[in-house]
Amino acid sequence: MTRTQFFIYIKFINDGGCVVGPKDAVNPVRARELAAGLYRALASGDRDELDRLLHPEFVGRATEGLPGSLGGTYQGPDAMRRRFWGGIARRFTARAEPESFVMLEDGRLLVGGRYTGTANSTGAELDAEFLHLLSFAEGRIVALSQLTDSARWERALEGEGETLEAVEFSVDDGLATIRLNRPDAGNALNQQAADELYEVATRCAARTDLRALLIIGSGSRFSVGGDIAEFQSPGGSRGMAEVLRRMTTPYHDALAIIHELDVPVIAAVHGAVAGGGLGLVHVADIVFAAEGTRFATGFCALGLSGDGGNSWFLPRLVGMRKAVELYFEQRVLDAHEAEQWGLVSHVVPAEELAERSRELAVRLAAGPTKAYAEIRQLLHACWASGLTEQLSAEIEAIARAGATDDAAAAVQAFLAKSTPTFEGR
Repeated sequence: MTRTQFFIYIKFINDGGCVVGPKDAVNPVRARELAAGLYRALASGDRDELDRLLHPEFVGRATEGLPGSLGGTYQGPDAMRRRFWGGIARRFTARAEPESFVMLEDGRLLVGGRYTGTANSTGAELDAEFLHLLSFAEGRIVALSQLTDSARWERALEGEGETLEAVEFSVDDGLATIRLNRPDAGNALNQQAADELYEVATRCAARTDLRALLIIGSGSRFSVGGDIAEFQSPGGSRGMAEVLRRMTTPYHDALAIIHELDVPVIAAVHGAVAGGGLGLVHVADIVFAAEGTRFATGFCALGLSGDGGNSWFLPRLVGMRKAVELYFEQRVLDAHEAEQWGLVSHVVPAEELAERSRELAVRLAAGPTKAYAEIRQLLHACWASGLTEQLSAEIEAIARAGATDDAAAAVQAFLAKSTPTFEGR
């Protein structure tokens, strides 16, 4: 371990940045073998080997401030592999090169080394030290805490925001707008669109000034779903499987991030919404649909099982029987049927779609965003909570909301019979 790494490690411990050690640590030789196997698997992209190395209860903790909002805690091997290591791979061609291994008295292994490589968008060199603190249980890696210089990662990505083409992204006075921008292809979701949706989703998650999100589409259709022309592969069915895996992974990560945002999400759809494109409707809290819009899954016509979170959202939104009807009977809904089934909130004349949706988005962006965040989390959690759990969660949520400046100001305004101004604090 270098002198720099040593002092960083001491700060790491003092700041409480490490995961508590397990009860049944492995011996030093086995610990080093597991660590070496981890770095080999990461370098080669061997998912099977990672599954063998990582404990089912694995927890990863990444340095706060990493680009794309990648810092934070990841529960489970799949989350770490797809959302953290996968997120890095979409931005960098890089590898972790271990240089030192130190077995600690509590049974954890401290690994020091360097991340080296290049940023995919700029070609700039990445060279950043790291410390990994590995914990073990039942002969596998159960936890990894990472410490690295996040500023070096950011510097390698300078100029990254200038490369968006399939998706447009802007933020105006706290209101973010994501616009699908492949009008000639019906805003079909190809690899570029999936990658860029993931990019703008992480930008949303990283912003501290975000207060609402509006999702819209260019051209005559919101989204016809996956770009079928890109499904074909010289490798036949095996090649198509890999194409679909690569395409759906960043798109699903984008949907998960948007679903977990602490701000209201509004979608305005028109023309056609099909296949995986429905996912962007599902993750919205309020959906406006222009009259004449048609909704369909369409997966069975292609011999596919579906993506975009449809199998999770549809039974919750429309019920299991109707979800099966949409899949198996390939039912196509018009805008008013979609409203009746619970897929959309409002049906409006096509010429009013942009104005009505943006008007609401602006109004929500000026609202009590801290309270909105609590409401969003409560509603999302209700599917998996019992009544007692939900009541307890409401107590904690309303206490947190009541501690905000917005709540105090709103109560004073109510008593004074005036209109409150919410600042999102």
